[in-house]
Amino acid sequence: MTALAEGTLDHGPAGAAGDDADLLRARAYTLLAQLLARPPSASLLAAASGLHGDGTPLGQALDALAGAARRTTEHRTEREYHTLFIGVVRGELVPYASFYRTGFLHDRPLARVRQDLQALGVERAPGVAEPEDHVATLCEVMAALIDGSLGPPDVAQQKRFFDRHIAPWAGRFFADLEAAEAADFYRPVGSIGRLFMEIETDAFALVTTAAGQDKEREGYAP
Repeated sequence: MTALAEGTLDHGPAGAAGDDADLLRARAYTLLAQLLARPPSASLLAAASGLHGDGTPLGQALDALAGAARRTTEHRTEREYHTLFIGVVRGELVPYASFYRTGFLHDRPLARVRQDLQALGVERAPGVAEPEDHVATLCEVMAALIDGSLGPPDVAQQKRFFDRHIAPWAGRFFADLEAAEAADFYRPVGSIGRLFMEIETDAFALVTTAAGQDKEREGYAP
């Protein structure tokens, strides 16, 4: 994740994240949220073109995104976004938790997202029609949980939101985006999302393991 250390993308209050690793996590979620919420603006494409990766698979995907951002135009990415996510009747992909988890829009996963967002004090902005289980919204909330925008960062709270609303489906969505027929600029976005979801899943599993070991040491294990 060092590849995002020098990124220029917005990522919440400066210095709010607990440490450098969390700052980079927040930036990664913010990058995904901004790229998936709407067609990228010229300024976002310029920021993405300046990303630099390392030798890891995620770093290589970031390099691929930077190259794609330099080669494309705002108009081309707008058309690609429309084909992928909107379409005439429906886009090639449907970036909602409800659809991936049940096959239907506006289903139980959306109700659970709304319930948890209400508990966090997050309200849908006036005039926004998109259901809150859109992948971009969920990534934006994760960034806010990490960078302190929604209160002091709490890893247990982050894990709960991730496990309930992202882990069950986002990896499949990003893999589908990576392989989508219409994807060009968005192909490396799919790679970044898929790899980052794997990293987050592994990291949260370590948190669970560490918590269990602490309980055992304290004599609380069943």
